[in-house]
Amino acid sequence: MTKTSMTLLTLACALALSACGGKAEGEHAAAAEGEHASSSAGLPKGDAAAGREFAAKGGNGAAPCASCHGADGNAPIDGMYPKLGGQYADYIAHSLQAYRNGTRAGATATVMAAQAKGLSDQQIADLAAYYASVTGNLRDLHEAN
Repeated sequence: MTKTSMTLLTLACALALSACGGKAEGEHAAAAEGEHASSSAGLPKGDAAAGREFAAKGGNGAAPCASCHGADGNAPIDGMYPKLGGQYADYIAHSLQAYRNGTRAGATATVMAAQAKGLSDQQIADLAAYYASVTGNLRDLHEAN
């Protein structure tokens, strides 16, 4: 399998995970109202302003996200770091949870596991809300070939 195929497979799996809420019918309304979880990741409602501050300053042993992903997550310092600005909140939340739990592999897994290990559920939700609110310059893979 080529590197591109692996990347596409990883993305497809992450998007599929983000679509799976695992909630019974009727529980979505409570989550949308902010009572419990705000995403399929089972996290509290995220605060984009708090996420922006955390991304800029870091904390809990994590370096500022901008150190590698650039301002607003749109200018990574190297091609191995993904663009985060404009990304789906659930994708970011699931990714950070998997890094924190040590269940996500990949080229940056060791670096990100160290960054995510001290993050609380609220901090993950805040970062996900922030990056989802940023106007990104991501592009889809519609014409990748």
